[in-house]
Amino acid sequence: MPATSELPILFYGVPEGCSLGSIVALEWSGIPYRLCRIEMPEVVSGPAYRRINPVGETPSLRTAQGELISESLAILNHIGAGALASGLAFPQGSPEFDRLNAMLAFLNTSFFNAFSPLWYTLEHGSAGAEKSALTAYGKAMVAKTHTQLEALLDGQEWLLGRRTLADAYFFGVARWADFHQAVDRRDYPGLHRLFEKLKDDAAVRFALAVEHEEEAQSSGGFAGQVGLEEALAMLQAVA
Repeated sequence: MPATSELPILFYGVPEGCSLGSIVALEWSGIPYRLCRIEMPEVVSGPAYRRINPVGETPSLRTAQGELISESLAILNHIGAGALASGLAFPQGSPEFDRLNAMLAFLNTSFFNAFSPLWYTLEHGSAGAEKSALTAYGKAMVAKTHTQLEALLDGQEWLLGRRTLADAYFFGVARWADFHQAVDRRDYPGLHRLFEKLKDDAAVRFALAVEHEEEAQSSGGFAGQVGLEEALAMLQAVA
């Protein structure tokens, strides 16, 4: 195992960040890693974190080589490429890789963005007619993308027939339906079964406990938390 200072660091956003999917993926992969907690919106938009991610979004990943990766899709593909033996991903250029990439893209664009109007009303203090219109639009979009994803699942146990990175990312976003009371997941039987199965998964339980700052038991390669200033110092040392 590499020295602790050389381990990848995932910068994850709380509360309710989609970063949770990347934590789950790391746990499933078995790759040794560390975590850096980023409070939203205070820290994520501050000057210190923008040295990690100029856009001011989570997740971000500092690789073992000191390189920085942003955007969930890119981070998940990076994790998968380093853990092909885990079965979470597929070799680039294969038909299976293309299907996984297509599913991740759907989750990262259509499924994720369906919740944007609902997050906007919460984060910007919308009220009155504006809030009503955005809430109605957001719930309609969430329902639409759940219907689409139910069709893509097509009765399978996992989104791509076997457990992959897509299932990890799915859970991190799908839980927002409960947070916003956007849809009743039981109206989508396949997605409901998948969500409930993932909720009982050891890696998901660990990621949720980490997010809520509760006692967390890793079943993967978690090697501890690191503060933002320490992470920045590591980057400076590599540079």
